[in-house]
Amino acid sequence: MSLTAQANIKKVVLAYSGGLDTSAIIPWLKETYDNCEIVAFCADVGQGAEELEGLHEKAIASGASECYIVDLKEELVADYIYPTIATGAIYEGTYLLGTSMARPIIAKAQVEVARKVGADAVCHGCTGKGNDQVRFEGCFAALAPDLTVIAPWREWSMVSREDLLDYLAERNIETTASATKIYSRDANAWHISHEGGELEDPWNEPSKEVWTMTVAPEDAPNTPEYVGLTIANGRVTHVDDVALSPYDALMKLNELAAAHGVGRIDITENRLVGMKSRGCYETPGGTVMFAGLRAIEELVLDKTSREWREQIGAQMAHLVYDGRWFTPLCNSLIAASESLAQLVNGEVVVKLYKGKASVVKKRSPNSLYSEEFATFGDDNVYDQKDAAGFIRLYSLSSRIRALNTK
Repeated sequence: MSLTAQANIKKVVLAYSGGLDTSAIIPWLKETYDNCEIVAFCADVGQGAEELEGLHEKAIASGASECYIVDLKEELVADYIYPTIATGAIYEGTYLLGTSMARPIIAKAQVEVARKVGADAVCHGCTGKGNDQVRFEGCFAALAPDLTVIAPWREWSMVSREDLLDYLAERNIETTASATKIYSRDANAWHISHEGGELEDPWNEPSKEVWTMTVAPEDAPNTPEYVGLTIANGRVTHVDDVALSPYDALMKLNELAAAHGVGRIDITENRLVGMKSRGCYETPGGTVMFAGLRAIEELVLDKTSREWREQIGAQMAHLVYDGRWFTPLCNSLIAASESLAQLVNGEVVVKLYKGKASVVKKRSPNSLYSEEFATFGDDNVYDQKDAAGFIRLYSLSSRIRALNTK
């Protein structure tokens, strides 16, 4: 960025966590951008009260003029997580997109704060190696292309935690961070992710210190627990017959499933920027929700509709992972999914046991399954003689090809 452009930056809204990186970013911004005003912004997406405690005071002590903490928990689950899981989106067959789904709502709220305070720029603390820089900046481009985006990790000369600690010490800015940080974690209402430490070597089994949300499956109760879900239009509305908001339903399922070690995965994924990274994820309640939704779909979606829903899910997984939420394609995929979800109504019972969530009961008023049709016994709705003509027509192209080769 040119010196003239830097001089034009008068007020910046920083996505602030209170950690080492963003604590150093505040004074760096003021020094680099001609003592501009820094407004700290923190999104409460369910990361936990301990991460938000004292955040306002930390931001002001680091040099921010204000600190906005915006409660986004209910909106995150209702308007971002529920629509995404209704599509069946799972990245590379395993990852339930916990970090990815939270980024668009955080970016949107950051832009709203920037508009409110009359900022010239928005700033994030993402590194130049990760996916989040793309996710945030893609959202900024769609929502506020006029705002300047500042990414300190792509600009400053600091490269280590020691550098950041020295930087703060030189400016007499206190921090509770230490030189050693074993794991990099990201938490919200849906999940918690873990990277770094022994996980950087894929030959290492994750130690018990990695996991923070779920009980180890081998240490989980020896007696299974059963939980009932009511699903309406592809959304979980009740847990054990108790009506709950989307956020409260997720919190209840997180509590129940975590106690049984449900929702752990250990994967090596393809980042958008081209490299592979290893991560361990814990998504207990989300794993139960996915199981319930898929079970009702098995009952109500015909073969071609289910195939279409799977295509929607595959497209949506990459879209969310790649940070393209605020796009026409996203709107189109969600609209298609919502159309199918009108049929996804019913009840399931999920068995939680030793790390697994298994649907053991399912029923739906829209079910296409009929015991009368499927039975091997006598029935009045299916004449087995009709199958001969169906098979002959279904295999007609194969028959013609074979005849032509004689």
